[in-house]
Formats: sequence, structure tokens, C-alpha cells
Amino acid sequence: MEHRQLGTTGVSVSKLCLGAMMFGDWGNRDHDDSIRIIHRALDAGINFIDTADIYSGGESEVIVGKALAGGRRDDVVLATKFWGPMGEDPNRRGVSRRWIVQEVEASLRRLGTDWIDLYQVHRYEPGVEIEETLGALTDLVQQGKVRYVGSSTFPPSAIVAAQWTAREQRLQRYRTEQPPYSMLARGIEADVLPTCARYGMGVIPWSPLSGGWLSGRWRKGADGLAPTSAARQRLVDRYDLSLPVNQRKLDAADALGRVADEAGISLIELAIAFVVNHPAVTAAIIGPRTMEQLDGQLPAADLTLDAALLDRIDEIVPPGVNINPADGGWANPALEPAARRRG
Repeated sequence: MEHRQLGTTGVSVSKLCLGAMMFGDWGNRDHDDSIRIIHRALDAGINFIDTADIYSGGESEVIVGKALAGGRRDDVVLATKFWGPMGEDPNRRGVSRRWIVQEVEASLRRLGTDWIDLYQVHRYEPGVEIEETLGALTDLVQQGKVRYVGSSTFPPSAIVAAQWTAREQRLQRYRTEQPPYSMLARGIEADVLPTCARYGMGVIPWSPLSGGWLSGRWRKGADGLAPTSAARQRLVDRYDLSLPVNQRKLDAADALGRVADEAGISLIELAIAFVVNHPAVTAAIIGPRTMEQLDGQLPAADLTLDAALLDRIDEIVPPGVNINPADGGWANPALEPAARRRG
């Protein structure tokens, strides 16, 4: 499998990254089967694995740690994330120094490793000073517990602010951004991708299949259209077909399915290839729950889309557009009523 440089770090990663969100209680509860899927991905040439503390309450990290035990850890670029709640205590979440220095130790234990290659802030939290977070992450790098730090689902203004803060305060800067990106959610093309390119950041998009909408199952007239995993069942605003935006997504997914059919490839292959072939993208995160799903996604690494095919995709979903704004992954608090109206 082709490898690419991760931003300007000098680290080489496969153009497909194995996402581990579906390993554990949220998806595949069979640890042995999940480990076999991870090993199959590594054998296929993937050397990049992404997980997070919050995935199945830490169970995903445990499974990944088991899979890498016995000598496979050194060959893998291992990424995880923090931010989401890991308990009822309000201090067991977020981007404070207090939580970061505590939670990194928990992730290291679950992963069974002495270091994390890429430690990422899972979501932007505007109420916390950037120096607070970057200062703690800089200490982790200096201690050797973390090699690089990154962000996930940050708005472009926050990406720029973090880069400038790191430069001015001589702190570690975010070397990567992990945004949502698919043929149905193209909002990052407008500003996030150009901003990342400007700062030499690696881009690792999540959800190239748009949460299963581009798996081939979501077609007009199909029976039983609903999210299948526990993780996705909580995202009602992204799947509820009574919402007009999701009806528009269904129309677009159906049209893109016809494009794939006419091209003689699966919609899954078309969707992943679309993401990974963008010049600003380093690696697309795939998130299989089963071995069959992994085997259906791997061929996308060798697929190149020609201009005519890309033009047809643009006609269905214009560049820079998220059909459903909820697919952007982050809700701007400045748009909430309390921030817009005088009491």
C-alpha cells in the first residue's frame, strides 16, 4: 500500500488508516475477532491506527493494545484522542491540563505502550485557553510519552489560532487535523483543507462513508434504513429520515450509488477513493466492524478517479457543501440562541 508523509513530520503512514471506533461495545464485541481484523489490516499494508479513549469507554484502546502486543507495536503509527467524558465527574473530560496529564496515563495503560505517536484533541473547546492545552501537550512530548499532537474537527479559525499560539509561546503545534469528510459532507473543502495545507498539517479525515450512508445500503426504496451500531444510533439528527436534510442525503447517496454502478465499482470504493485522492488529504480513516467490511474497503487504496467521474460527483454534491450541517461534527456555540439574543 502506498505510504505518504504525515504533514511535515517526516513520518510515513499508509493512505488508509484503520479506525478502531467499531471495536468493542459500540460495534464488534468479540475481542478476538476484532484483533483478527486489525492483524488483517496490518498484513494488507496499513501501518496507521486511530482510536480514542471514549470509544466504548476505553475498550477500543484495550483491544488495539492486545492486537499490537507481541512485537507489532514498533511498526505501527498509533494515534488516540482525548476530550470526551470518561465518567460522571465533570473533570473527567475536556482539554484542561489537569485532565490531559491524567488521561494520557490511562490511555497508555489501556494501549499497553510506553508512547503514543499522535495524541489528538477530539473536539475544539472554545472556553479553554489554547495555552492551557498546548502547554500540557508540550510537556507530554518532552517527557517522551507522546511524539506528536493533533486536533480533530476544529473550525479553521481555531486551527489558525492554535498555530499562532504555538509559535508565539514556543509550544508544540498541532501537526495534524482529523476532520469529517465524505462525498456527502464536503464542507472542509472550503477552508479547513486550504488552512491545513498552509500550515503543513497532515489531514486524516474520518467517516469517508458518511457514517454508513455511502456503504451501498442507504438507497431509495430499501427496507430497514437505520444505523446499525450503538455509536451511530445516538446520532438521531444524522439519520432520522423524517428530517428534510436527511431525505436530501438519501437522494444524493442514491445518485452516487448509480454513478458507482455505471463505473463498475462499489459505492464504498468510490467514497473512500474520493477522500483519499484529494491532494490535501494524507490518509482516510476506515472503520470496519467486520472482516467482510475491511475486505470491501481495502481495494479503494488502489483506485484513482478520473476528472469525468469527479465532475459527476460535483454535480450531485457541490464542492464545499455539507448536505446536513450535523455531519460537520462540531456545533458552533456562537450560533446558539443564548449567544445571539439579548436577555
